[in-house]
Amino acid sequence: MDRTRELVTAALLAALLAASAWIAVPLGGGVPLTFQTFIVVLAGLVLSPRAAGAAIGVYLLLGAAGVPVFAGVRGGLGVLAGPTGGYLWGFLAAAVIIAVLRRVFGRRTSLPLAEVLACGWGVLAIYALGWAQLGLVTGMGPAEAFVAGVAPFIAIDAIKAAVALGVARALRRAGVVAEPLPDVGASV
Repeated sequence: MDRTRELVTAALLAALLAASAWIAVPLGGGVPLTFQTFIVVLAGLVLSPRAAGAAIGVYLLLGAAGVPVFAGVRGGLGVLAGPTGGYLWGFLAAAVIIAVLRRVFGRRTSLPLAEVLACGWGVLAIYALGWAQLGLVTGMGPAEAFVAGVAPFIAIDAIKAAVALGVARALRRAGVVAEPLPDVGASV
């Protein structure tokens, strides 16, 4: 993907990530359902690791500065340090993990399988960081934090990741984004 196209795509995905946070459905336990996982997975699938990290990083910086881009139309450092902040940090980790692993696995297996494996590890990163911070900040035990902050989302996030896989493939077929590069060290 040429540099300009990738930068524009990264900026659009950062904006979509912010917009997707505005539609939040509370599920209990303090962790809302949003479409953000879909956007994070899509960023990892269509961008280089550096650009995927930059897209999510810009989103996090905007939110940290107080721009209301987080779920529930909130912003500020308090959100990043609060009960749901781990999921936000997990978004950054997931986008980079997916972008790196789709390339690493892609050298060893077919691209569709590589992307499915990469998405799985990326979503697990979101859960791990979110679960840990939810428990630490709220004082919930591991089982209680898992029930509140992970279990209700597993099936929904699997569906969002599957849709993101389909959208990424459709975007590549349409020529909107380039095929992922096999080289892990590729630049933005």
